[in-house]
Amino acid sequence: MKAIKAGIAYFGLAFAAGFAMGTVRVLFLVPRLGERLAELLEMPFMLVAIWWAARFVARRFALARVVSVRLTTGLVALILLLGAEILLAAMLQDRSLGDYLASRDPVSGGVYLLMLGLFAAMPLILARCTSKA
Repeated sequence: MKAIKAGIAYFGLAFAAGFAMGTVRVLFLVPRLGERLAELLEMPFMLVAIWWAARFVARRFALARVVSVRLTTGLVALILLLGAEILLAAMLQDRSLGDYLASRDPVSGGVYLLMLGLFAAMPLILARCTSKA
């Protein structure tokens, strides 16, 4: 149960960071640089936010350094993130799931898929790479 609560918190922190960065990207970067470059420039900042959120949640919830606990946390967060993204695409952009996926840039979309994998795995990565997370 602790891993599920941690996953919800992890999702919330990462989603809030992504929403804030996405707002800046759409309002200021996309008009000047284009969609692809703006999204690619956002990715390193999002990676830092993901790292920070996973570290914070692991410490706050005192997550065991066990693969099943850490992966459950990451997968719960990933499922919530994908659900929120699909819902926002449908509601705010009035798009179907197919339209949303087709509209993704092939380069930044590929990097985004990699980021989703890192997002899901980050709690486990931190457990394996650090002594305190």
